[in-house]
Amino acid sequence: MDDLVSRFYEQFEKPTLDTISESFIRSYLTDDEKQVMATQYWVLRVNVPVTVSLMRDSDQKTIPFWLEESGFTRTEMRVKNTHSTYEVWQKDFPKGEINLGINGFDKHRPVYFISLAPKNVSDQLEIEPVFPENQHIETLDVGAFTYHDWSGLTLTEVPQEMKGKPMLTTIRGRAREAHLIGAFRATDFPSSTVPDQVTLTWSGNPRNSIDIQWRTHASVEASGVRYWKEGSTDTLTQTAEAALMEDRLLENDRYIHRFTAKIQNLQPATRYMYQVGSPETSWTNPENFQTSDEKNAPFSFVWFGDVHNTDQWGDLIHQADQRHKDNRFYIIAGDLVNTGLHRDDWDQLFGYAGKTIARRPLMTVPGNHDSQDGLGAWMFEDMFSYPENGPAELPSGRSYYFTYHNALYIMLDATLPLSKQSGWMEQVLKDNPADWKFVVTHFPPYNAVEPYEDIISQWVPLFDQYEVDMVMGGHFHYYMRSKPLINSEASTNPKKGTRYVISIGTKGKNKEAEKGSYAEVQFAAEFLYQYMEIDGRNVRYTVYDLSGNIRDQFTLTKD
Repeated sequence: MDDLVSRFYEQFEKPTLDTISESFIRSYLTDDEKQVMATQYWVLRVNVPVTVSLMRDSDQKTIPFWLEESGFTRTEMRVKNTHSTYEVWQKDFPKGEINLGINGFDKHRPVYFISLAPKNVSDQLEIEPVFPENQHIETLDVGAFTYHDWSGLTLTEVPQEMKGKPMLTTIRGRAREAHLIGAFRATDFPSSTVPDQVTLTWSGNPRNSIDIQWRTHASVEASGVRYWKEGSTDTLTQTAEAALMEDRLLENDRYIHRFTAKIQNLQPATRYMYQVGSPETSWTNPENFQTSDEKNAPFSFVWFGDVHNTDQWGDLIHQADQRHKDNRFYIIAGDLVNTGLHRDDWDQLFGYAGKTIARRPLMTVPGNHDSQDGLGAWMFEDMFSYPENGPAELPSGRSYYFTYHNALYIMLDATLPLSKQSGWMEQVLKDNPADWKFVVTHFPPYNAVEPYEDIISQWVPLFDQYEVDMVMGGHFHYYMRSKPLINSEASTNPKKGTRYVISIGTKGKNKEAEKGSYAEVQFAAEFLYQYMEIDGRNVRYTVYDLSGNIRDQFTLTKD
C-alpha cells in the first residue's frame, strides 16, 4: 500500500486522487498487487478440512473484489447485531493454509469477520493464526462480540446451524489498511523548515524540569532548544530527539519530524525564556515557562472536556490565556481530535491553540476518538511527552500521574483495560499523599446517556477509599457537576465525597439528557472551560463559556 500510494503521488494531482474509483484501482493494480490484496489480509492454517463462513456487512455497497472470484458463495443466512446485518458467504477449504483478502478499498468500518467449522463433525479443529499473529477466537453465538474496539456491540441473531462454531474476531480499524477511495487528505497547516506546533509538557518534576516539543518538515534533521532565566543573558542549550511521523494519505505533508527536548536541573519558582530551532534553519520567537513553586503556594489551572480540534475551541483557549494570567497549565479530558490517526486533525488542534500551549504545559489523556477503531493511539503517544510512571503492562504516557504543589493528578486512559490500571492507581494514591486529589479520564461513570458500570465497580471504590476530590471527564457533550458522592450516593457531609464533572469544550449534544439524582448542576452546553484556583486547602471552581459568561461556580474547603 505504501508503494501504491507513492506511485499515485508521482503520477496524479489531487483532483485526480479525489476521483479514484473501484474500477480504476482494479485496472491500475498489477497482477502481483491484486494477488496480495486478495490473499494476505487474513492468513491462518487449519489441521482438517473446513467450511469458512465470512460475515460481510450488507450495507457495504461494493463487495470485496476477490470474494466471488476466489470461490465464496452468498447464502441465505444472516447474522445480526444492533448495528449491522451481515450476509453469510461460505467456501470449503482443505486442511492447510487459508488466505483471505481485504475488506475493500472504501474504508467500510464494520469489516467482515469469519467462523470455521470442520467438514467432518467428528474432527477436532485446530486453528493456527499466521497474520495477524495475535487473534482472539470466540464462540459464535448470540451475545458474542465481533470487534475488539467495540466489545459492547454483541451479536443478537445467529442461525442455529452456525452456533457454537469458532469465530475469529477483528477490529474496525482494519478497514483503513487498503483505504484508497476518498482517502486522500490535505492539511491546512503543512510543515516547513521553520519550527511550529511548539508545545510544553511534563514528563518529570514540574519544579525542576520541562519538556518542549515542536514540528518541522522532514528535511530538517536536527533541532534544539536554547533557554535562559528571564532577565539573564546566560544561555544554555539542549538538543532534541527527532521522531519521523508518516500519514501516507496526507498528500501535501506525508512526512514530518516531531522533536522533543527534555530539560532537567532547572531552578524552582523561576521563569525561563526559550527558543527552538537551529542556526541552519531558524529560531522561533522567544517564549517563556515557569517552574513550580513551594508546595503550599497558591496556583491555578484550566481544564476542558472534549475539544475535537475545532476553531471555536481555539478561541476558547485563547480567551483563557488572556483572562487568567496566573494559570499554570492546561488539561484536556480526552477527544482532543476527531480522528486520532489523521495527522491533519492534530495540525488543526495545534494550529488553533497557537502560542497558548507554548507558554503553559498541556496535560491530556486519550479519548475514544484519539485511540480509534482498535488501532491504538500511536499518534497521541508521538505528539506528547508525558511521565512514564503508568501501569507496567500498558503503553507509557497514556495513564500516568503528576503532582503540582499540593495537588495530585491521576490521568487515566479509560480506552485501555480498567483492571490493569486499578492496582497501579491504588498504589499511586497510597504513595502520594496530597491535600487535593484529581482524576482525569474521558468516560464519566455517572451520566444520563450510558452509565459506565465497569468504572463504577472497579474504580469508584478506590475514589471513595482514598477520598479523591474530583473526577473530570467529557465524552457526552453536555455539562454536569455531581453532588459529593460516596458509594454512588449523595454524601450528607458536603466536605466528604467525590464530585464528578462532565464538561464540553466543543459542540454540544445530548441536549435532552435527563438530570439524574446524582447531579447537582446539569445543562445543555458547548464550548466551556473550567478555571480552578487552589490556595492551600481551598479550591475555587469557575466555569466560563465562549461569551465570557460564568455558567457555574462553587468552592471547596478542607478543615
